[in-house]
Amino acid sequence: MGLHLVHVLAALVVALAAGWLGRTLARLCRQPSVIGEIVVGLLAGPLVIAILGRPAFDLLLPAGVFGTLKTIAEAALVLFLVGVTHEMRLGDIRAVRGAIAWVFAGAFVLPMLAGAALAAWIVLSGHGTLRGDAPGPAFFVYLMVALAITAVPVLARILADHRTGATAEGRLALSSAMVIDIAGWLVLSVAIALNAGSVTGFLRAMGVFAGAAVVALVIRRLLATSAAATLAERSPVGAAVLLGVLAIAIALTIERLGLTAIFGAVLTGLAVPVSWGRAVTYVRGAGLALAPVFFVVTGIGVVATPAAATGWAVIVLAILLGTVSKVGGGYLGARLGRQSRPVAARVGVYVNTRGMTELIVLQAGLKAGLLTGPLFLALVVMAVVTTLATGPGLALLDKVLPVQRSRRPTSQPR
Repeated sequence: MGLHLVHVLAALVVALAAGWLGRTLARLCRQPSVIGEIVVGLLAGPLVIAILGRPAFDLLLPAGVFGTLKTIAEAALVLFLVGVTHEMRLGDIRAVRGAIAWVFAGAFVLPMLAGAALAAWIVLSGHGTLRGDAPGPAFFVYLMVALAITAVPVLARILADHRTGATAEGRLALSSAMVIDIAGWLVLSVAIALNAGSVTGFLRAMGVFAGAAVVALVIRRLLATSAAATLAERSPVGAAVLLGVLAIAIALTIERLGLTAIFGAVLTGLAVPVSWGRAVTYVRGAGLALAPVFFVVTGIGVVATPAAATGWAVIVLAILLGTVSKVGGGYLGARLGRQSRPVAARVGVYVNTRGMTELIVLQAGLKAGLLTGPLFLALVVMAVVTTLATGPGLALLDKVLPVQRSRRPTSQPR
């Protein structure tokens, strides 16, 4: 037991070191630090396996240690999502409310149609290694949401690094991404429920989701009491520990009942009242600190995928469909929302950022059996490429389509 703990701690240190290296390299390349964490984390496992070979890697990271590392990654994911969801709920969208509806229509609905087109191509072209055994409706709905997601936390960090969070395009893109991701979680729940494969299974999954929502409402009432608010104010660290344990317990319970643990984290984040803001900050910070473990675990999972079975065609098609539908949909939506061409173009580039949120959705799909290994790999590549393209895309726009930045969004004639 003691040796296992030492082994786990060593693996944890290595994963966190990979995160530090990624952040350092990202700063040197003038990229957001989170992008460095994602890229280095995903590549760490594959590089070690390529250098040492799989047998030696399995000796360094045996199945039991890797299983514990996966548990830590899942816990980090839950803590991080609690904070992100809480911030999404608190987002002020009054100033850009009208334009948000149009950007949502463009940057969510069009990518969903692109996801349906990708699913149809896979089914009609007879790619059995990509299709898997998931029910048709679940497979289609899942790919629709997989291409429609925008990474709110990664986008927020990109806006902070570029100091554009208070500009018209920054506020509109981030607010729209919040709405897109909330809708995305709901559609993901439908896909996972449909994956049950029968009316009874679907109704059971929806019952679990409804029951969890009721529990979240009860938790909200309890946390909003004066005693709970006083605890959160006087001892935010203790309140954060309590909240973290509660979130992980809810997430694991929901997962055991047949849905993904993600919904437990999302519902908990939505349930936490404003008075617990400082505690939520600590919870999110803990999840963020352990996020490199999630990327490393995901990267090792990618390596276990038979890459030869994926094929470049599906990777290129996923990138093209994802990019064109997101950038084009975001641009079209912003223009319909009466934003100028430079602002609309930047909104389109911003909402194409998928990052960590997409990896979370892909992990949920793989775990639920909605994704095969080869298709999982193709969509991971799509998520990384579209996220990496954000920085160069913005730099290009600064040269060919400059914008006069303002401190708040304004409606402009088309």
